[in-house]
Amino acid sequence: MVLTLPEKQTEYITQWIRDWFFQNGPKANAVIGISGGKDSTIAAALLAKALGPNRVTGVLMPNGVQKDIDDAKRVVEFLGIRAVAVNIEGAVKALTSSLENCVDPLTGEKATLLQKLNQNSQINMPPRIRMATLYAIAPSLFRGGMVCNTCNASEDYIGYSTKYGDAAGDFAPLQCYTVTEILAIGHALGLPADLVDKTPSDGLCGMSDEDRFGFSYAVLDLFIRTGRCDDDNVKRKIIQMHNANLHKLRPVPACPWLNAA
Repeated sequence: MVLTLPEKQTEYITQWIRDWFFQNGPKANAVIGISGGKDSTIAAALLAKALGPNRVTGVLMPNGVQKDIDDAKRVVEFLGIRAVAVNIEGAVKALTSSLENCVDPLTGEKATLLQKLNQNSQINMPPRIRMATLYAIAPSLFRGGMVCNTCNASEDYIGYSTKYGDAAGDFAPLQCYTVTEILAIGHALGLPADLVDKTPSDGLCGMSDEDRFGFSYAVLDLFIRTGRCDDDNVKRKIIQMHNANLHKLRPVPACPWLNAA
């Protein structure tokens, strides 16, 4: 399912960004993490088009050595935006060590409650540290900054994001667009095709996103937009992933105030 009139959609998103900044920070900068992947590349291009490259700050945040860091550098150079690189490896290692060596607050002895972080903790820690990094940089810029959320509708639908990590941000220009639609927008923007069509991967497990899911973004996007899926097993898996991760999309539930009078 291909997005119709991607040029029109591009202008629409660009104007939406301008309007949002006019209301929330007329002179503020846009701050965005640049990974070299399609979402941050296309979102950064939209920001540069909407605000001008001088109001966009890209932040490269490798965790030690990032094999495709050159792609992130190409994005910055191609768009002409300002950029800074912050290696988060030290922060990740320091927090991991602190957690694995936590103590019992009453005895001062090493706590037995937590001895080793599980896989989910290890995977989700870097994205949360990256988001903390973006929010540390944003207010430190001249005239301040607003942090861009680069999530898309496809990944959000099945919960392929980190709560309070890449799922956070002040504004989200791509969150209502599927991967298929975002790719069309990327090409309409005239971005290098190899960056737009780069195989999506989390850079951690050595597998592509689609290999991990067990289905393609094209299949997922068709289901999101039409409810159609020819493979019943895939359809059930998509629905299960969606239902299990709805908490990531909903506001934090708050117990309502009780008037006990």
